[in-house]
Amino acid sequence: MLKIAVLVSGGGTNLQAIIDSIADGRITDTKIEAVISNNPKAYALERAKKAGIEALCISPKSFESRADFNAALLDAVNERQVDLIVLAGFMVVVPEAMIRAYRNRIINIHPSLIPSFCGTGYYGLHVHEAALKRGVKISGATVHFVDEGTDTGPIIMQKAVEVHSDDTPEVLQRRIMEQAEWQIMPQVINLIAHDRVHVVDGKVMIGEK
Repeated sequence: MLKIAVLVSGGGTNLQAIIDSIADGRITDTKIEAVISNNPKAYALERAKKAGIEALCISPKSFESRADFNAALLDAVNERQVDLIVLAGFMVVVPEAMIRAYRNRIINIHPSLIPSFCGTGYYGLHVHEAALKRGVKISGATVHFVDEGTDTGPIIMQKAVEVHSDDTPEVLQRRIMEQAEWQIMPQVINLIAHDRVHVVDGKVMIGEK
């Protein structure tokens, strides 16, 4: 049984996709141990409670220093003995100590086809605004392992989505969520749950158990 913690800062639509995928059998042998948010007002916490999942708020504002916050976040994950950390719209820099402790066991969803429109400053609607400004015809989403860089870890899965000429950032964001993010994040978690994802020489290999 793969035990996961989902870290999220906002509405939690990707969290809901994971909850629904476990419920309908698209993800098997997996349990969400906890949902952790840095934002006490995050609707993701309500989604967790409705699903009977432990919901925790660990906010940097509650601590005297970022180091104290980082330690509390790592402690919360360690205490729940999770196998995988899922970043689903988590707008906080993951502590390096957590990355070291959970090497190739932290995954993130990014709303573009990495290496396009990624890195520092590319989050939320900013990604889609940049894609539309550049005039790309295809965008999409990427699930990748997290390393010490920003959106630089090994890519696990990507899915392309068509960009329409009359798209607004909000419309494109929604299409990428529906056609890519909510599809590939559950697929990746299910593959990891069944030991089919491995990092070899910095690249992801997907195969049989």
